[in-house]
Amino acid sequence: MSLLKYNQKRNFNDTAEPKGQVGRSENQLVFVIQKHAASHLHYDFRLEMDGVLKSWAVPKGPSLDPEVKRLAMMVEDHPYSYKDFEGAIPEGNYGAGNVIVWDNGTYLPADEDYKGTAEKKLLADLKKGHLSFTLKGKKLKGNFSLVKLKGKQENAWLLIKKEDKYATTDDVLEKDKSVISKLSLDALEKKAAKEKTVSKKADLKPEAAVKKKNTKKKSVIGFKKPMLASLTEKPFDDPDWIFENKFDGYRTLAVIKEDDVQLFSRNQISFTKNFQPVTDELKKINHEAILDGEVVVEDESGRSDFQLLQNYLKTGKGKLKFYVFDILNLDGNDTTGLTLLERKELLKMLVSKSKFSNIIYSEHIEEKGIGFLEVAAKKQSEGIIAKKANSLYTVGKRTGEWLKIKLSQQEEAIIIGITEPKNSRTYFGALLLGQYEEGKLKFIGKCGTGFSQEVLKELHAKFEPYFTDKSPLEEKVPHRDTIQWIKPKFICQVKFSEWTQDNNLRQPVYLGLRVDKSVKEVVFTGKNKDTITKKKEKMEKTNVAEEHKEKNFDLKVGKTTLHLTNQNKIYFPNDGITKGDIVTYYNEVADLILPYLKDRPESMYRFPNGIEQSGFYQKDVDDDKIPSWLKTKKIFSESTNSDIDYLICNDKATLLYMANLGCIDINPWNSTIKHIDNPDWVVIDIDPEKDDFKEVVKVALMVKEVMDEFETECYCKTSGASGLHVYIPLGAKYDYDSVKLFAELIAHEVHTRLPETTSLERSIKKRDHKIYIDYLQNRKGQTLAAPYSVRPKPGATVSTPLEWSEVNAKLSPSQFTIKNVLKRFEKKGDLWKPVLGKGADIKAIIKKSS
Repeated sequence: MSLLKYNQKRNFNDTAEPKGQVGRSENQLVFVIQKHAASHLHYDFRLEMDGVLKSWAVPKGPSLDPEVKRLAMMVEDHPYSYKDFEGAIPEGNYGAGNVIVWDNGTYLPADEDYKGTAEKKLLADLKKGHLSFTLKGKKLKGNFSLVKLKGKQENAWLLIKKEDKYATTDDVLEKDKSVISKLSLDALEKKAAKEKTVSKKADLKPEAAVKKKNTKKKSVIGFKKPMLASLTEKPFDDPDWIFENKFDGYRTLAVIKEDDVQLFSRNQISFTKNFQPVTDELKKINHEAILDGEVVVEDESGRSDFQLLQNYLKTGKGKLKFYVFDILNLDGNDTTGLTLLERKELLKMLVSKSKFSNIIYSEHIEEKGIGFLEVAAKKQSEGIIAKKANSLYTVGKRTGEWLKIKLSQQEEAIIIGITEPKNSRTYFGALLLGQYEEGKLKFIGKCGTGFSQEVLKELHAKFEPYFTDKSPLEEKVPHRDTIQWIKPKFICQVKFSEWTQDNNLRQPVYLGLRVDKSVKEVVFTGKNKDTITKKKEKMEKTNVAEEHKEKNFDLKVGKTTLHLTNQNKIYFPNDGITKGDIVTYYNEVADLILPYLKDRPESMYRFPNGIEQSGFYQKDVDDDKIPSWLKTKKIFSESTNSDIDYLICNDKATLLYMANLGCIDINPWNSTIKHIDNPDWVVIDIDPEKDDFKEVVKVALMVKEVMDEFETECYCKTSGASGLHVYIPLGAKYDYDSVKLFAELIAHEVHTRLPETTSLERSIKKRDHKIYIDYLQNRKGQTLAAPYSVRPKPGATVSTPLEWSEVNAKLSPSQFTIKNVLKRFEKKGDLWKPVLGKGADIKAIIKKSS
């Protein structure tokens, strides 16, 4: 409730803003939204609490669209009386600019079922970092949430409109007039300009303004090593990713301070003077910041060209452009803990404020990477960059959350020698090139084209002081040329047609020297040393894909030979998916699914005639009719009062055998034969009767909320049908009866919180079309589709592990199929792995909840 910061930042002899004093409403709590044209236009969102106005700066302003999440930066508390402030804050003062009261009214907690006062409830929710409230304003009405973002930036929140009768896609910001004065911000500015007196102008001297400006204590802003992208081969479509153009220039960090602008390479080499036009232009920014981008020179078609940039460094000819794509710090606030889209929102706002001739915000598109690369190819661009939309900025690290997808074949190479010139060539014939592999220099070929006479002379002069008689390579170079070795000091950029079988560059062309990297960073990226092994593995994987074109064939898996039959039988008539396609999928995904099948009895759900015919469960297998290499386990069944021979799936051969029997989905027990009475997890099966997947998502998120309160991890996957499965790891520490009771406890808690949409009734008739929270799946012998299992549903959907950030309104039960999940699994790895971990402490949770 402290107003100390507020008072410290303001000179009340110079501004009409009210002094910081506590005040309260007599009845209902008030809110106010002020539109504020300061150094950048934004909206100040303020909620009365504890005698002050808790305040957030919302750069893009509030929205009534539930799909739109607005970044809101929490700022210092403002006094209660600030709710009525309108007018001009003079230059030289904190927040200088014009302010109108854009909206105001009263508010209260969205959840009406709370103990104590509304204010106590809101203060408690504020402390938790999740406020839900109902606004009763003139422009904003209905339910909203403020949600604190996790990460380094402590004051970053999201302002979100909730789905209700007031939700709309209409732009509420078009209603731009004050609810008090009825003036727009432009009209207020004109009015303020007329009322400004000459004496008032004289009072504020430039020296005084500078002095006031410098009283604000700021964090140190300096060079940081940029985040780096990993190389990947193929483009992809993914709603969780954005895609940007890949530039052919120098990666550049701009460090902008109040009285200084410096440009650096990724290794802190100064570019300030080299790129002076960019340096000068950045001085127009009236903020301190660290910007990340690429300096380029473009050709007539607008394509960045490294050779043109090299030419600029020599001659000064060409126009430099600085494409900025990230921001690491703004006015002393570390932004690396914000998500990528939040950082880009801030960056775009910063760049758009000034009219730059050569500082350009790097635009992006969402989701459609394949089409974006096709456009880049038509423009003859170097390629594209894929970035995960919610990725944080990892300083100095190369990460899989940023990926570069190249169109043109280009490499950085270390110059390790030159050959003797021949015929009319002078100075040298070709460059010998190398890259580091596991700390040792590796020869990757020679480059003899791309040089003018002037470049040959210039390079020779640079190389000469570093001539050496000793080869920097441990290997012998397979060339008869006379070689002058050079100490590994110089890096060049080359383009080439392909890598040869012996890992040399084919037809390399010299583009220019690179000054922005150290030689140790130039590592071998050609064909992997394990190419032969990988090719063999790939052939083994594709054997199924190729051979299933035949009706019947034998496939060797390890030491076992499988006889696969009727591989061209159609299993999914509307999709043209065959039995062979299912076998191929399980062959590809075996390494992922097998850990969740190992040592577990299998209830085989068979569809030998495809999904349009009735399937059947088979638990008991006939030892006399199955191959001798299959593993089975006898387990006593109380319901049949007899032993059942269950199939145990511990290897790929067994998995493909099951698929060949028509097991489209794979259904293991929750426990293994090593501890048959103790399941490895709790499962909450969220099973809707009607098609309302958004409500299913809400139930899953409520399960997570309950488990978060229990301080226990849980994991979500699509069922592959119409529901979601939430698993809680247990580590086989409890018996089935205890686990079922625990699952029932969770289900009851979720149902208590969502009584209108959920049901615990087993009988479909008694559920009243509500979502069934099925905790009875935790009984001994019950099974569910395994993670990575195909389901007998249209499209051949797959039960897919999810990150919790993916469990949102955009999630669809049919979005993951055998046609698209393999790329996802390759990128994300096994998200389900923690489910086999140590496990929750049920006793501690029950004790805490009681």
